[in-house]
Amino acid sequence: MNWFENFEPRHFDVADARLHAHVSRGLPGERPVLLLLHGFPQSHVMWHRVAQQLQRDFYLVMPDLRGYGDSSKTPGLADHSNYSKRAMAQDMAELMDALGVATFFVCGHDRGGRVAHRLAVDHAHRVQRLCVIDIAPTLDMYQATNFEFARAYYHWFHLIQPAPLPETMVNGNALAYLHAKLGGWGSAGLGYIEPAALAEYERCFTNPATVHSMCEDYRASAGIDLEHDRISRAQGDKIACDLLVLWGARGVVQRLFQPLPLWQAQCAGRVSGQAMAAGHFIPEELPLETAAALKVFFQTSGSAALG
Repeated sequence: MNWFENFEPRHFDVADARLHAHVSRGLPGERPVLLLLHGFPQSHVMWHRVAQQLQRDFYLVMPDLRGYGDSSKTPGLADHSNYSKRAMAQDMAELMDALGVATFFVCGHDRGGRVAHRLAVDHAHRVQRLCVIDIAPTLDMYQATNFEFARAYYHWFHLIQPAPLPETMVNGNALAYLHAKLGGWGSAGLGYIEPAALAEYERCFTNPATVHSMCEDYRASAGIDLEHDRISRAQGDKIACDLLVLWGARGVVQRLFQPLPLWQAQCAGRVSGQAMAAGHFIPEELPLETAAALKVFFQTSGSAALG
């Protein structure tokens, strides 16, 4: 598997977590810096084909979020704050500090998009441009909950139940659960995932500590993250930079939400976007098209800077 042959595996100690990542070889000052954040139930491996297309133009940083992949996994606190998007965003800010990078571009898919959103709000002076893939703002999605949304995104309501009930149920047949998720939301099966990538997801997901961390991620989103979002909105804190929104034409976000106006309401910069001919897992279903859209968006806005 030579997906990351031009990248260096690194570990970064941040706050109360250790993050595993693949980082471009060389120095970050040689190219604009682009942070790529993965979603559930995957790891940074989901970017492998996109990275091949972007590696010449950007210094790429691809971490596993805390609790995912090969990053550290700790028990959730009572208020789930150690898995809040604010904590995860702080992880990314500290990772960039360790690399000596002051400002950078960010793209996040799914859960990574929610971390990226909070990163752009809490660290607005550092995020130059932002792309979110196949999400609407968390608060808006929960506030619009109806039967159709609950049926399509049942995991949002299952995984937030008190431990250890969802963990026990998922771990009863972790592979069946993983495959159902990866094959759902308009993706029409697992054919879009390379076997080696699927094996990586299976390796990580069959670790009970990973399942607990993922549940904590969702518990935080249904609790403390909503508190943070409400406070930010009350204070008028918005995404300051330009924003690109990509969503799947066959996905739930396309069917049940209007992602562009919802994001326009949360962004003080210019907002653009488009539906992609895919389900939810756009970077793996359409890696060439995803990379092309990111290249156009991020190459029009200058360079990231070293600290």
